[in-house]
Amino acid sequence: MLTHLTIPRGPISLAADLHLPDDADSGAPLRAVVLSTPGSSVKEQIGANYASRLAAGGIAALVLDPAHQGRSEGEPRDLEDPYRRGEDISYALDVLTTTPGIDPRRVGVLGICAGGGYAVHTARTDHRIKAVGTVVPVDIGTAFRGFTPDGPAAALDALADARTEEARSGETTRVNWLPDTLLPDTLEDAAAAGLTDIDTIQAVTYYRTGRGRSEHSTNRRLLRSDSLLLGYDAFHLADRLMTQPLQVILAGRVGNTGSHDAGMRLWKLAPNPVDLMVIDGAGHYEMYDEPEYVDAAVDRLTSFYTNNL
Repeated sequence: MLTHLTIPRGPISLAADLHLPDDADSGAPLRAVVLSTPGSSVKEQIGANYASRLAAGGIAALVLDPAHQGRSEGEPRDLEDPYRRGEDISYALDVLTTTPGIDPRRVGVLGICAGGGYAVHTARTDHRIKAVGTVVPVDIGTAFRGFTPDGPAAALDALADARTEEARSGETTRVNWLPDTLLPDTLEDAAAAGLTDIDTIQAVTYYRTGRGRSEHSTNRRLLRSDSLLLGYDAFHLADRLMTQPLQVILAGRVGNTGSHDAGMRLWKLAPNPVDLMVIDGAGHYEMYDEPEYVDAAVDRLTSFYTNNL
């Protein structure tokens, strides 16, 4: 059962979908989670794949478009502000914890890819979140700093010049995701650029072909976002502040996305790690939609939330 929601966020509104179990009206108040999705994705993509399965397992799941992206409001468009991404989760919690049929004392968060870092960063200080689940989590700050061939300080110098030029011209600049490869719009573009890495090809295949493409995702990032991302640390103070139970799910094939290293670092940092699962044979982007791997992850997450919410 799917319900469309509007989440007030100061002067703007966020578009969200609440996935509910089919028998949601027949029992006690439900456990629930807010989903924080990967960078560049919208709620109809990876978030829906996980939210619908969690609902089938008896857990309400709310997935939203970040501010400035998808069908949510906010200008300028395509901004990826990691701090606002975290605030989006808290605004979603405002709605979820006051929704009839949801138990506000049993609400968790699930973060996927960059959304995993955002979920952790938010859970440190928003203790309405009672359990934290992550799937192939990425600290997007560490990832972006690793994508700068001349170092992050030099990248920030160039971004400062670009921002000044934007202020002079009045025109904003957008770039393709991802920053290490400038994720092409088609497989043909990837081949023409000589890109053969399996993770890069799977990213293109998911986001830019019929496999996972959404008309509401632009595959563009506002360039000024990068200054914020380069200075971000998703796990800062997690070892002291994120006391909630933690589930980490990783892909068995390590690849080049950084999610394996980030997930293991998070696991070691967390004060209350409960369960670590590595799904053999899966790659990072296969964890987005391949039924075999998503089903395995959701089965484990359902048990985790049932036991910890």
